[in-house]
Amino acid sequence: MASQFFGDSIFWIETHKIRPNPYQPRREFDEAGLRDLAESIRMYGLLQPLTVTRTEIPKEDGGLAVEYELISGERRLRAAKLLELTHVPAIIRAASDDTRVKLELAIIENLQREDLNPVERARSFNQLSEEFGLKHIQIAQKIGKSREYVSNCIRLLMLSSDILDSLSAGKISEGHARPLMMLADRPEEQATLFKEITFKRLTVRETEMIARKIAVERARKKERSFDPTIIEMEQRLSETFGTRVSIEQKQKGGKITIDFFSPEDLKTILDIVQSNRRVDPREVLERNIANEIVGIPPLAPLDDRSREEKKEDENTEDLYSIKNFSI
Repeated sequence: MASQFFGDSIFWIETHKIRPNPYQPRREFDEAGLRDLAESIRMYGLLQPLTVTRTEIPKEDGGLAVEYELISGERRLRAAKLLELTHVPAIIRAASDDTRVKLELAIIENLQREDLNPVERARSFNQLSEEFGLKHIQIAQKIGKSREYVSNCIRLLMLSSDILDSLSAGKISEGHARPLMMLADRPEEQATLFKEITFKRLTVRETEMIARKIAVERARKKERSFDPTIIEMEQRLSETFGTRVSIEQKQKGGKITIDFFSPEDLKTILDIVQSNRRVDPREVLERNIANEIVGIPPLAPLDDRSREEKKEDENTEDLYSIKNFSI
């Protein structure tokens, strides 16, 4: 096939003949970013050519129609269409009827050339692994990265959909996402830390410190064999309030700490508390009395008699004392 001999030569191709890539790993195209790219192309030209495959289709009249399918460069193609460019530079790769080969080529080309966000990159790696059966080391060799790099990228997909959406949109960085992965077995803690990152605008370093602190506290709890009832209560309260709740039990009593990250969070917590039955303080007092708190002697009745009254009562008691009577 002639297309096998195109190599890395650059050809000017009619824009309207290029079909979009059906295996495009990029999911989102920012309109503002496309306009900026279009303006850059208008001023400096399309510096990096597209990559396409070429297909010759027989016509009914005996001729041949030529079509091109995009492999990489969809952002550049869209920006060129915004500028109504009639031709764009492209490198033509050998076409293949094997869907697997086309998909693999599209993903590899995009990973090498395109500025994919961390989630798109992770999904591309995972697709190569799951659908094509490629090992992480094989993927790494194809894109010139280490096996650890590929494995760590794929692990990002363990995060919740809310976190992945924020990572895709650039609201949090990949550096923020990695400490969150440390809390994969504690989804309530992970969700709370994610809220802290969002509302408090934590740096990556601050996020790492909090994640380590949570991990250390969890280890200490295991070492100190905390009461499982207390741990269960913490989890139930965390689920109820939708935030981190910690219970510190002391020899007598203790304290409950409820984290919140915005006025809306605080209002939600108050609404939840107020929606339940208010506890009468007298009820708490009576319960403590009923439990007979050890170490606190009962209070003596209040004596409001004056000194003279007390002396007079003592004389009266002596008068009627049994020792003043005889049989």
